[in-house]
Amino acid sequence: MRPSAELPRRGGALRVDWGGLLAVARGVERWLLPGECVLCRRGVAAGDGDALVCGICRSRWRSVPDPVCGRCGEPQDLDESCRMCVGWPDGLTRVRSAVRLEEGARDVVHRLKYEGWWRVTEAMALRMKGLEPLTAGVSLIPIPLARRRERLRGYNQSERLAVALAGAVGLPVRTELLRRTRETTTQTALTPDERRANVTGAFAAGDARGVRAVLVDDVFTTGATLLAAAEALRAGGAEQVEAVTFARAVSI
Repeated sequence: MRPSAELPRRGGALRVDWGGLLAVARGVERWLLPGECVLCRRGVAAGDGDALVCGICRSRWRSVPDPVCGRCGEPQDLDESCRMCVGWPDGLTRVRSAVRLEEGARDVVHRLKYEGWWRVTEAMALRMKGLEPLTAGVSLIPIPLARRRERLRGYNQSERLAVALAGAVGLPVRTELLRRTRETTTQTALTPDERRANVTGAFAAGDARGVRAVLVDDVFTTGATLLAAAEALRAGGAEQVEAVTFARAVSI
């Protein structure tokens, strides 16, 4: 199943064939660049095809350890209540992340967000494809990026990740259901409370009635962005909102 998305234009919607664009980009990249891993710079083994991240580097991504909180996916002791999602509003039902945000995973996220290597999302998506919210009947909704940041970067890394994930699991990507309504400051240096305030009201949803949504983002830190996006989708009529991310920041 080839993932696609509807993009608005005058006189109707423009249907973008993400699978076709990805195939073209992959072919150009194979012609221009040698077959080496973007992380370790070693040659990619024949069995890895045209992957940008070699099997050795992918094997170093450590999975989020069980047990995890049933709602937010944070690792926890069985005899303790979760401190991460206490006080969360009801809009976001469940979050799951594939790996811990440690050296190797942090490197690939950095390549994606700041160095233009958007096709690393294929390797990231393969690691995410078994996450629990990715069931039949759901729609993948990437977190919208601020317009200025997307212009500077050239793309929205969450959208590229959602498209790669759609190719891996055969689910639709719905980019038209969620938009960012205002610019926000970077979340990096903010406390959890500051992060929540920073993104409150930063998203709006279209007609999401009956949609079972799975938000897609690269990194889970405190959940503030996912919560704000989920609140907007529920206000737009979404039946259920869950989320998946590639990496999860290691709690201190």
